[in-house]
Amino acid sequence: MDRVNATTPSASSADDPARAAFAALRTPEGAQLLAELRDHDPADELATATRLRRAHPAELVSAALGQARLRQRAVAKFGAEDAYRMYFTPNGVEQATRTSVAAHRAARFTGLGVRSVADLCCGIGGDAIALARAGISVLAVDRDPLTAEVARANAEALGLADLIEVRCADVTEIDTAPYDAVFVDPARRGGRGRIFDPEAYSPPLSWATAAALKAPTAALKIAPGVPHEAIGPEAEAEWISDGGDVKEAVLWYGEGFAPGAFRATLLPSGATLSAPAPLPAPPVGPVGRYLYEPDGAVIRAHLVADLVERCGGRLVDETIAYITSDEPYSSPYVAGYEITDELPFNMKRLKALLRERRVGVLTVKKRGSAVEPEELRRRMKLSGPGSATVFLTRVAGAPTMLIGHPLG
Repeated sequence: MDRVNATTPSASSADDPARAAFAALRTPEGAQLLAELRDHDPADELATATRLRRAHPAELVSAALGQARLRQRAVAKFGAEDAYRMYFTPNGVEQATRTSVAAHRAARFTGLGVRSVADLCCGIGGDAIALARAGISVLAVDRDPLTAEVARANAEALGLADLIEVRCADVTEIDTAPYDAVFVDPARRGGRGRIFDPEAYSPPLSWATAAALKAPTAALKIAPGVPHEAIGPEAEAEWISDGGDVKEAVLWYGEGFAPGAFRATLLPSGATLSAPAPLPAPPVGPVGRYLYEPDGAVIRAHLVADLVERCGGRLVDETIAYITSDEPYSSPYVAGYEITDELPFNMKRLKALLRERRVGVLTVKKRGSAVEPEELRRRMKLSGPGSATVFLTRVAGAPTMLIGHPLG
């Protein structure tokens, strides 16, 4: 979410240009401008701004154009119906939880009977909205005044103000005892971009963990690339992908969760794979007739060995998350392919084979290779009605090309 490491000021919005601009957007004139800009083309922004400034203050036009751009970006996370009613900040769009992931998390809370949540570092309110829509009463806290105002405006815009109380405060000073659960989404971006050290989060992961352990039920949102050794034994760790893209990791605490367990959840299906502890390293062997590409959440959760065991297969290389087997295997956690060719890496040989088979559409996947897919496709000079998938990878340590096609 959109969080700033500033102490909570007492100044009014009139003393803060950003807050004053936001307040202007919520006037009837501002609302009219935003409605007019809903479908505008950013490529025509200069001409649009010139036209609008003939009838509206320049500062308001600039603010409306900026908000219109943010709303267009937010459609991918929130859907058009919500995004064009909500308000955003640049960081808020970037860091907000997408609706599908927030709804999944809210469902886990409601499944445990949670009726109230303290949402600490709430940002623009993406998670608070999902929790409220699940019937949960939310205290949404952020220390940045503008961000808190945006969260409050979003609760009102979506008709959820009765369930969401927004408070501008330092989250470390909030008494969470009256709430059934705590959700913490620490800031993972700073002035120089993404923050990879969990102790450099704001607030640090250690503080968030301590706050979680005091609550009957808690969840901490963390970066999906967090080192597993940074996860305490009290947490159940869940990695979530949506449409095949890994979106986040969540640490769950309290009754109803399995401390020390790792879980991978795939959206929109809701399929979930878990293991109480990591399995031993899986076997490695030659490429069979079939190749399986695990979902990114499975890889992040270190559950590839579980899938190898389930399909009776093996890895093609001890450092590469491609599974192979001699028999077909169907699972929501993998994409399956039938392999027709295994070749040492050689661009000329690949080009000749694709030309021979009249392949005009080539899907390029890679793990353990420095070759860029777009560069490879350009060099192949594809032509023909056929299609194929090529995997650029390592097999037993050697650079290898595997050619095949998707199963099913």
